[in-house]
Formats: sequence, structure tokens, C-alpha cells
Amino acid sequence: MAERSFANEVEDLKLGDGQEFRGEGILAITKALLQSGVGYVAGYQGAPISHLMDVLADGQEILEELGVHFETSASEAAAAATLAASVMYPIRGAATFKSTVGTNVASDALANLASGGVTGGALIIVGEDYGEGSSIMQERSHAFAMKSQIWLLDPKPDLESIVAAVETGFELSEASNTPVMLEVRIRACHVRGSFRAKDNRRPAMSLVEALESPRRDTGRIVLPPASYAHEKEKIEKRWPAAVKFIQERRMNEFVPGDVGEIGIILQGGMYNGVMRALQGLGLADIWGTSRIPLYVLNVTYPLVPDEVVAFCRGKRAVLLVEEGQPDYIEQALNKILRQAAVPTVLAGKDPFPMAGEYTAAVMAEAIGTFARLWIPDVLAPEVRASNAAPALDDRHVKGLAEAVPPRPPGFCTGCPERPIFAAMKLVEREMGPHHIAADIGCHLFSIMPPFNIGSTTMGYGLGPASASAFNVKAGKRAISVMGDGGFWHNGLTSGIGNAVFNKSDGVVLIVDNHYTSATGGQDLLSSRATNRSRSTRHAITTAVKGMGVDWVRHIDRTYDVGRVRDTLKEALTSRDAGPKVIVASSECMLNRQRRERPLFAKAAKAGQRLVRQRFGVDEDVCTGDHACIRLSGCPSLSVRHTADPLKDDPVASIDNSCVGCGNCGEVAEAAVLCPSFYRADIIVNPTGWDRAVERLRTAVIGFLQRRRARRQLRLA
Repeated sequence: MAERSFANEVEDLKLGDGQEFRGEGILAITKALLQSGVGYVAGYQGAPISHLMDVLADGQEILEELGVHFETSASEAAAAATLAASVMYPIRGAATFKSTVGTNVASDALANLASGGVTGGALIIVGEDYGEGSSIMQERSHAFAMKSQIWLLDPKPDLESIVAAVETGFELSEASNTPVMLEVRIRACHVRGSFRAKDNRRPAMSLVEALESPRRDTGRIVLPPASYAHEKEKIEKRWPAAVKFIQERRMNEFVPGDVGEIGIILQGGMYNGVMRALQGLGLADIWGTSRIPLYVLNVTYPLVPDEVVAFCRGKRAVLLVEEGQPDYIEQALNKILRQAAVPTVLAGKDPFPMAGEYTAAVMAEAIGTFARLWIPDVLAPEVRASNAAPALDDRHVKGLAEAVPPRPPGFCTGCPERPIFAAMKLVEREMGPHHIAADIGCHLFSIMPPFNIGSTTMGYGLGPASASAFNVKAGKRAISVMGDGGFWHNGLTSGIGNAVFNKSDGVVLIVDNHYTSATGGQDLLSSRATNRSRSTRHAITTAVKGMGVDWVRHIDRTYDVGRVRDTLKEALTSRDAGPKVIVASSECMLNRQRRERPLFAKAAKAGQRLVRQRFGVDEDVCTGDHACIRLSGCPSLSVRHTADPLKDDPVASIDNSCVGCGNCGEVAEAAVLCPSFYRADIIVNPTGWDRAVERLRTAVIGFLQRRRARRQLRLA
């Protein structure tokens, strides 16, 4: 089950010509695909593009009515390879995934696709996950586009521009026989707005028609001697065709301004931030009218030399807003201007930082610096003096740090992966530290406190492969971790198959939480739920044994910390040859709560008797050593001061966010910490019997408390 449902929103995908479409950028992209006559869509979820996959899944009935095939691919490589349908046939297709990690995974398919070229329009929609909120290495899609000669669109973050980019992207692909990449940042994915819809279109050629009338053109197959001619075709035919199309269709935008002695060239995705910065400097109004001429690159590759020269000619200086590094566009613009003998000064990474996200504050400072240098007389006196944001006083910074202690990112409340790493810490306490290779997914939070587990992370499903070099005879074994999503994405072959083939002696721990939880809770092959359009319930243990692993253990309740600990110790000490694989399974708590809470609320409203569990800490028993917190890290587990005058340290406490997973109590028992944890059963809609039992318990406890009070020693 996905993180959220778009069942209501997808009804807007049926809107026809002239009707107003309102919603998020993700929905606008989906509508634009249908308006463009797309024949098939494939993809792999990943921020910030996961919701696009969720929208397509929820809108599958609409897609089927139009004859559009949608597929959730096993990986980004599988999604990109699907675009092969557009090589021989005039069918428009789209693939979508997270960039840059997804683009790296799909690189083989994309490079071959770009080499042979396409007949139908091929659009690659990538979620550009760059900046401070990113969870991946900081790279740009621009380099890949340049390397493989794939045209790169970077539209302004408003719905009209995004929709236009999808529609013209297909046309550009067909006009130049080249796949087109559309990058959308997180702000573009979730920006809200409106546009005038068009009627949805059925594909010009259906996939059924293509199958019934197969075509073959050896000139588009990436095989010598045709592959040698592809490079020349890119430069001599496809590139000029693309530049001509971009120029004739005015895909890039020129915004006039009355201060014509300077100008700003910017990536389309930076438009909103640039306009905000100009407003702060008094160089634009709230309606988006800029006093500085702008050249908006909705297509960042290839550039159009004639447009660049025309914009820069006659200007004293031009500022380029290019987020990230290296400065690909700046280098290209310098070449274009020098070859055209245009003396305009080009500023880019001098006022702007070389790397890092261009936030509103960064843009305001850089554009302000550029404006004060070249047009000081145009700026208001107060802006002319300084545009930097006031710095916080050191005392304020220190005071904030004392009041709000730093809190590292970690597992959700009740996460079934937390007890796995608690068990690892218990094994470490007994057997010493081991080399642990981490992997992409929720389990990567184990590298943070309180667990501090994991040395490397090399890619999705590559945890076991990244420990391969340690397959040597030693007193200890390497441990590698990967999730169920990584296992089905890449880990089955690159991890398990590789370990079997090379007779690895290491330990592989596969965390099975029933979903691709880190990307939003989508189903996968081993999900326990029934999916109407996908095949699920394929056990990971069966696949592992099928690859040739003999030593396999399955733990179907990860909250049993003692069992996880003992199984890990068994794997680390076993004399059996070959890889040792442990599959630790429990449902993702977030998805479980999304599934169970509505049912619980409905049943409670109907008057049914229900029982839910909560855990607590007896502060009279708690010693305040907080070992439980160090072995759990659950957000619901905190501390509070006690009224006991004999206790100096605060005691452990469990707040109302507790979901009753029982991990804290299990850890306390497995680690032999203390008996202070207790479980309480909260009864909703109690019966008469429940109330009678409660009265009896209260009476007995009250009697014992009064008797104990009478026997206490009293001092005169």
C-alpha cells in the first residue's frame, strides 16, 4: 500500500478541452502524458518522483480505457529498457525514476537508447533530488545528458510550463529522433496551480498494432557497423534538428526588462527563486514583472547559440544562475560568446557558490552582489548598502543549541527494523565489533545514534557486494545488510548470486518489512498483501534458496530481540560453508498503522469491544541509567524528572505516540536490563464483565496499598 492514495485526485485526469485543471505538479505531469497520446509508461519509485508512480497506479482504469500500458518496473534499468518500444515504432513512451542514482542504474539502457535513436517520442522523467533535503550523493543529471546526447528539459516550476515541457518534449524527441530527459525538482513535483486542460488522446499506434506488424531497422540497432554511424548522426543530424526545433517552438523564454545593460540567464527550474530574489531587491514586482531582462532556459541541453548571442549582445554583463557543479552551462556559454566575439562579461560561480542548493537566501545574496557591482544606481539606497541577511548573534546560536539538543534522523516509532539493530548491539557487546556493510533504505538509519552500525553504503541492493572483498579467512565474518526493496532491485543477483558463486563465508541480513518502505510503502514481490494488478507473496527465502544458499534462517517477528540476537550469533559462529542468510520479517509499522487505524476507528465507532496495547515505565523501579534508550532510540521513549528525592537522574518515560510494538520491553528482557517496563491493555467499549473485573482489581490493589501504608514505619 502506497504512502497515500490519489484515488480522488485522478478523477481530474478525465478533464477535457478547455476545463480548468487544479492540483500538484505530479498530477499535471500525468495529465500531460495522457494529453500527449502516450502509449506506455514504466518507472521505479524514488523521491521526489514516487507520487508520480502512485498517481499512475491509482489511475490505471483511466489508462486502460485509453489503451495505455503502465508498469511498475523491477528497477530503473528495467524502466529505461522499456523505452525500446519507441525505437522501431512510432509509439510515445515514458519512463520515470529518481535521479541521479536511478539514472546511474539505468545508464546502460539509456546509453543504448540514445545511440540508436528513437522513432516514437521517448521521455525520461527524472526526479532531480539535489540539495539540502536530498538523501543521495550530490550530482546532476546534466552530465549524463551531455555524455549520451540526451536533450535535457528543466521547465519553470509552474503547471503550465511543466505541461508544455511534457508535450513539446515528445515532439522534440520525434523531430530529432532522440530521447528527451525532463528533470523536475521536489518543488516542481509538489507546486500547486492550474492550467487549461486538453482532451486525452489515444496512442497514434497501439502496442497491439505494433506486435501484429513487427518492424526491423538494422540502422537503429547498436551493433557494428551501425553503432559507428550513430555518433556522426547525433552531431550532423539530430543535434541540428533539436536546436532548430527548440528555436522555432520558442521553448526557451525571453523576459524583457527596462534595465537593459545587464541580464540574467537561468535554468528554468530556478525561475521562482530568482524572481523572489529580484523582488527582495526591488527589481521585480509581485506579479512577476522583472526590471532585469531574463533568458529562461527551459532546455538546458542543447543550448541554442543564436539565442545566447542575441540575448547577451549589447549588455555590459550577464549573470548565469546554474545550480550545482561542475559549471557545465557556464563553460558552454563562455565558448559561445567568445566564438561570436561578444565582449559581454559572464558572471556565474563567482557571485554564486560553486556547490550546494540555491535557496532563496543564496540567490538573494548572489544576485544582490551582482546588481550592486553593475547597476548600483538602479538599486534603492537601503538595498545598495547591503543585501545580506542579518547574522544570528553567537549567544542566540548557543542558547538555541542548549534549548533544542541535536536529534539525528532515525527509525519511526514502532519500526520493526529497530530491534534488529538492538540485537546487533547485544551481539557486539558479547563478540566484539564486526565489519558491517550497510545498504540503501530505512535500515540505513542504523548508522546514526544510538546504534552507530555500518561502515559503507554503495548503492541500492549492493550491501552484500560491498563486503565481497572481505571474503577471506579470518577470525571474524563480515556482516552485510539490505532491505527487501534492494533485494528485488539488485541484491538477488549482485548480492546473493555473487556470494554463492564466490563461496562467500559472510553473513547477509535481509530486512523484510513487506514494502519498499523508504520510497513510500509500495508493494513488491514479497509483499504479504494481495495486489489486484501485481503478483505478490513471493517469499525471499525461496528466492535465496533458489540461488543456491544452503544456510538460510527466517525470523518472522523481528521484535523478538532475543531470537534475532541468537540467530546472528549462530550465523557468525557456524562452521557451514557458503554464505549465511538471515531474513528478518515484520510489517512496516507506518503501513500497518495506515491499514489498521481506519479499521480500528470504524469498529470502535460501531461499538465493538477492542483491545490495544501500550507500554509504560514504572518510575519507582527505573534506575535512570537509560540503557534501554541507548539500545532502542524509539521516538516515543524519552526521559522525565521524578519526584523521588533519592533519584538524581531523570527516569525513562514512554509518551502517547507509542504504538505498542513492545520493542522497549523486549530489549530490556534480552539485554537483562531491568524489570521497569510494563504492558497495559487499553479496552475500548468494555463489556460488563470487563468493568466488573476492573472494579475487583481496583479494590484488591487499594486494599493492599492501604495495608502497606499502615505497616510503614512512622517517625514521631
